[in-house]
Amino acid sequence: MKNKAKTKEQLINELTELRQRIAELEKSEEALRKSEEHLRLITDSLPVLISYIDSEQRYRFNNKTYEEWFGHSSKEIYGKHIRDVLGEQAYQTVSKYIETVLSGETITYEDYVPYKDGGMRYIKASYIPHFDEQKKVKGYFSLVSDITGRKQAEENLRKTLAELERSNKELEQFAYVASHDLQEPLRMVASFVSLLEKRYGDKLNTEAKEFINYAVEGSNRLQKLINDLLVYSRLSTRGKSFEPVDCHSILGQIIVNLSVAIEENQAIITNDDLPNVMADSSQMVQLFQNLIENAIRFRSKENPQIHISATEKGDEWVFSVRDNGIGIDPEHFERIFVIFQRLNPRADYPGAGMGLSICKKIVERHGGKIWVNSEPAKGSTFYFTIPKRR
Repeated sequence: MKNKAKTKEQLINELTELRQRIAELEKSEEALRKSEEHLRLITDSLPVLISYIDSEQRYRFNNKTYEEWFGHSSKEIYGKHIRDVLGEQAYQTVSKYIETVLSGETITYEDYVPYKDGGMRYIKASYIPHFDEQKKVKGYFSLVSDITGRKQAEENLRKTLAELERSNKELEQFAYVASHDLQEPLRMVASFVSLLEKRYGDKLNTEAKEFINYAVEGSNRLQKLINDLLVYSRLSTRGKSFEPVDCHSILGQIIVNLSVAIEENQAIITNDDLPNVMADSSQMVQLFQNLIENAIRFRSKENPQIHISATEKGDEWVFSVRDNGIGIDPEHFERIFVIFQRLNPRADYPGAGMGLSICKKIVERHGGKIWVNSEPAKGSTFYFTIPKRR
């Protein structure tokens, strides 16, 4: 009787233990289910094709993006061979990469992949092997992005750059023709008109002399325009390599170059401490000189006061050229950097309207940007950046 009672007690203990195990198993299954739901929630929110494929190349998991790409539900995809989902042509394209990952190597690649609908997609894919406890490959994780749009944009950019390069070469060729074939006739016209004035000036009336002056001024203006076009066209193609440039030295050179205009206008030019930068020295002279020359030209009734400074900001220098001139209406801030654009009458402010467009092209060649802050009758401050380089 005692043994039977003990057996019964043992049976009760075993049943109790079994019930606990079942409860623990149910909890584990519930935790696993929630974990899978959490995983699917995360993977379904990503715009990437995520899947797990076993060593026999059969799907064991895929996210919602995968369903949308192939038009099949996860249930329909589960257990299928990758060839049956991708199609024969696409499978032939990716099979070499699958062989690599199933050999135990992680692989990332970009390739065009044909699909059963006849279309082509450019993909970027990463395959990551999954090992068991014996270090054998159980399968692999696949992450695939559709980069067709990016590749098309890159191709369009490549074509645009090629077209731009062709246009630049044509522009440079035109500039060469203009500088040689057009300037000589212009010089001849100006010379003969001047000679005409010297020889027959005393026999010409006031109106005739005025006409001669118009012809000379027009020839000189056109010659200056052609020279500016030549400079503009060669900024990118004929620029010097970048080297250390002392901006103090550059400013001293410009003050010498503009000494006549500075003296005539009684201009005062001041500056803060200026850095050394890696740049094209000739183009830096032209950049600063154009900005300072504009500040003198577009002066107010007061004597021009021009201040040059530079501030270190992150990985670039921000330069500024401030003046007390006539100022610029904010609605013209973009327009003034466009080639041949003028805001003021040529009679009051001579020039071809190319100075600031040349500045913009120089700054952009150096990897920077240029802008202005101004109000009418309150002066202007032109800013430009030059990246730091070693």
